[in-house]
Amino acid sequence: TVRTSVRILYDGSAVYFGFENTDPDLDRIAARISKRDSDLKEDDAVAILLDTYGDRRACYQFMTNLLGTQYDGRITDNGLTTDTTWDGVWKSAARKTETGWTAEIAIELSGLKYQPGRQRSWGLGLARIFPRRLENSYWQGLVDSPQKVSQFGLLSGLDLEQATKRLQVIPHVVSKLEDWETVGAEAGLDARYAFSQTVSGNIAVNPDFATVEADQEQINLTRFELSLAEKRNFFLEGKEIYSQRIQLFYSRRIGDIYGGAKVYGKTGGFEFSGLTAQTKPNEEMGTDSANVSVFRLKRDIFTDSFVGFLAANRLVGGRNTGTAGFDTSVNFTNTFRFTGQLAVSYGDFKGSNVAFFLRPAIDTATFHFHVRYTQLGETFGDNANAVGFVHDDNRREVDSALSKTFWFKRGFLERISYDSNYNIYWGLEGTLRSWQVDEGLSFDFKNKLSLEAEHTEEYKLFEADFRNRQTQFTLGYNTREWQSASIAYAFGRNFGLDFDLVRGTVNYRPIRDLSLEYGLTRLVFNPDPDGDSTWIHSLRTTYNFTNDLFLKLYYQVNSAIDKMSVQLLFVYRFQPPFGLIQFAYQRGSTVFGVAGERADTLFMKIAYMF
Repeated sequence: TVRTSVRILYDGSAVYFGFENTDPDLDRIAARISKRDSDLKEDDAVAILLDTYGDRRACYQFMTNLLGTQYDGRITDNGLTTDTTWDGVWKSAARKTETGWTAEIAIELSGLKYQPGRQRSWGLGLARIFPRRLENSYWQGLVDSPQKVSQFGLLSGLDLEQATKRLQVIPHVVSKLEDWETVGAEAGLDARYAFSQTVSGNIAVNPDFATVEADQEQINLTRFELSLAEKRNFFLEGKEIYSQRIQLFYSRRIGDIYGGAKVYGKTGGFEFSGLTAQTKPNEEMGTDSANVSVFRLKRDIFTDSFVGFLAANRLVGGRNTGTAGFDTSVNFTNTFRFTGQLAVSYGDFKGSNVAFFLRPAIDTATFHFHVRYTQLGETFGDNANAVGFVHDDNRREVDSALSKTFWFKRGFLERISYDSNYNIYWGLEGTLRSWQVDEGLSFDFKNKLSLEAEHTEEYKLFEADFRNRQTQFTLGYNTREWQSASIAYAFGRNFGLDFDLVRGTVNYRPIRDLSLEYGLTRLVFNPDPDGDSTWIHSLRTTYNFTNDLFLKLYYQVNSAIDKMSVQLLFVYRFQPPFGLIQFAYQRGSTVFGVAGERADTLFMKIAYMF
C-alpha cells in the first residue's frame, strides 16, 4: 500500500543500494532497534538478499532501519537454514525525508564470495517491512516463503573482478585481573585470506574465548545430554555446512585451543569446508591436548538437492577416534523431499558402529508430514561423541510428524496450528526401549495474544519401566516478535516423581536504546529425594549508546546447584565488526550446569583490523 523504489550501483569495491520509502505519516515511522543483529521486523526496515553464486540455493542477507542498525547473515538450503552469526563488511545510513525515509547500503565485495567474470548474474531479493500495517512487500519471491532463494529475481550484467583486499589480519591483546590480585596478559590473532573470490581461509592463534557469553541454564527432564549452542566466533562462521541429522561433528566437543585453521569455498557445484584445531589440556576434566579435524564436501545435484560427505577425527596420544559418512537431500517436487544419511564411527569401542536414517517428507506453506526410520549401532555413540553429538545409540527407531496450519482472513483468529509427533524405538536385540506421543494445538489471535496446549505421553526403559507424562498450557503476547511476553504452566510425572513447572519470559524495550530480557523457571518435584527442585532466573539487558558503542549485562541463578553468574560487557567497535575495545567483568562459571567458584575477573581486550 506504500511505494518503495530501489536503485543499484556497483564498482570495483562495493555494491550500492538506495531505498526510497514513501510513508503517509512521518511521525509514526518505527525506529527503535539499535543493537546489531537484532530482529528488525518490529521496525520499519528494508532488506537485501544476494545469491552471489546464482545457484538458487544460498544467499547473503542484509537489513537496516531508519537508525542505520545492521542485521546480516547467510541463508542456505533454499531458505531452510539461517545463520545470523555471519558478519559482513558493509555500511548503512538512513534519514527521514519530506515523503518518508531513505536508506543507503554499501556492501564491500571483499566480504562476499562470488565467481568473477563478465556479464555475471546474481539472484536478488528485496523487501520492505511496514509493521504499522502488518505489511511486508517483496520484489520477486513468494510472500509465504520470502527466503526461498530459488524464487529470487536476477541482477544481471555484472562485470566482476577479484576483490582487491585479499588479506585481513586482526591481532588482539587481552589483559586479565582475577580476584583483584592476579594480573595476566595474552596476545593472539585472527587472519583471513582470500585464495580466490570463491575460496577463503582463516587462521586463529590463541583466540579469545574468555569473554564469550555464558551458557544459559535450563531444565533437563531427560536422562540424556543437552546440545548447547556454539558462541565462539572461530567455530560460528560457516557452521551451517556441518549441520546434519546424525550429528557427526559438534564443535562444543572442542575446548579452549592453542590455535586452529579453516578453509571454505564453493566452485563448480562443489561446496567444501575444512577445520583443524589443537586443544589445550584441561586439568579439571582430566583431558590431554588433542587435535580435532573435520572435512565437509557437498555436491549440488538437480534443483535444490545435494549429496555430501563428512569426516571428523580426534587424535590424542596416538589414538584416533571419529566419524565419517554420507548424506543427501533430494527434492523430487516442490513439496516432496527425501533426506538420508549413512555413517560409521571408529575408536576404542569395536562393536556395531554403523548408523543411518531414511526420511521422506511432504512440505507446503501450511502442511508438513514425514516418516523416518533410524538405526544406530550399539557402540556407535561411544566413539562418535568424541567429535559429534549422539543422544543415545543401540536403537531401531521409527518416528513421524504431522502439522497443519489454518489461516483466517476474517474474525478474531489469525491462525490455528496442530502438531502431532510419534516416536518408538527398540534395542538392536529387540527389546522395546521407548515410545512417545506428542500432541499440540495453538491459537494465534489478531490482537497478538496466543494460547497453546500440549500433552506428552511416553514410556522409557532404564533400570525400571517408567511411564512419563506432561501437560502444558502457554499464554503469550506478541510471541512472534522480539518485544513479547509469555507464561507457561506444566505438570505431570517424570521417572517416578510428580512435578510442577512454571516458566515466564518478558522481552521489553522501555526506551529506544535499552532492551531487557527476563526469564523465570520454577521446577518442583514431589517427592524430591535428590534436591533437584530449582529456581532459575536469567536477565539480559543491553544499552546502545550508538550502533557500535554498547553495554551488556547477563545475570543468571540456578538454585539447584547454587550457581550465580554475572557478565558485564562494554564494547566500542571503532572498526566494525572486528576492530574493537572491550571491557568485561565476570563472576561465576560460564559453563552450563557447573557452579564453579564465584571469582571476580576483569578483562580488557583490544583488536585491530589491518
